[in-house]
Amino acid sequence: MEPQAKKRKEMDKCDTWDVLPVLSDEQSRDTELLAAYAAPIIEKRQTSRLVKELSQTYPLPSLQHIKRVRACKDKSTPHPLEVIVCLASDVQVTDCKGVRLTDLIHSQSFDSSGLGEPFLVKIPANPPLTRPQFEKASKHWPTSFHEDKQVTSALRGQLFTPDQKAKMQEYMTAAIQAAKSGGEMGMDAVGAVIVDPESEQVVAVAHDCKRGSHPLNHAVMVCIDLVACGQGGGAYHYEKYPACWFNSSETFRNACNSKETGLPYICTGYDLYVTREP
Repeated sequence: MEPQAKKRKEMDKCDTWDVLPVLSDEQSRDTELLAAYAAPIIEKRQTSRLVKELSQTYPLPSLQHIKRVRACKDKSTPHPLEVIVCLASDVQVTDCKGVRLTDLIHSQSFDSSGLGEPFLVKIPANPPLTRPQFEKASKHWPTSFHEDKQVTSALRGQLFTPDQKAKMQEYMTAAIQAAKSGGEMGMDAVGAVIVDPESEQVVAVAHDCKRGSHPLNHAVMVCIDLVACGQGGGAYHYEKYPACWFNSSETFRNACNSKETGLPYICTGYDLYVTREP
């Protein structure tokens, strides 16, 4: 097969799968909402003063992501802005629906001119960490959002180019092949490949060896030990497992023999491909 045709075929294969990011609990959680009282700002020129006085009366230290004022969603209303007065948990009222401004603000020094009667709203309890969280949170109340472009690209499936995906498929195919070889030898069918992403060089390939050499020798640990072997170390021998191998490149040997150049902590900066997590 011609090189270009082969490359195009590999690209077509890559279009059949997606790279999904593994997000933290904070990044993947649903939008948690808190009940709060908001009120219309009837006189727009009073906005700055009202925000200042409300922040003094009801500070919101744990809700720094919340914007205190929002534009009114209903464009037909005479007031253009609405402001958060306080959290519902900050006050004790018997009738939440019939609450009045005087039920929330008892300070004699507070000037409520320009502020309408309160109503209940739901506001996001936590700052959004991903764009989907931000979009959901914004449906309830405006929030600040410091976007991680890499996470956004990953969620959109745009983190890797077609060429990068083709390489990833190549490495994963090698891991699958190693898993099959291990399975044929009576091991658990799990394979692993460690790659140096800078050089795109496969550093080590391994399969599960728990039943043959040591109960802790799952594919990932074998692969790491093989990397150590390639750097002049290693704890075990894998001669009887031909599918387990390491690449002892000239670059590694030169680095090991150099007094001025020290190798980084083992596997630093490398990528791991594994068919099943240990």
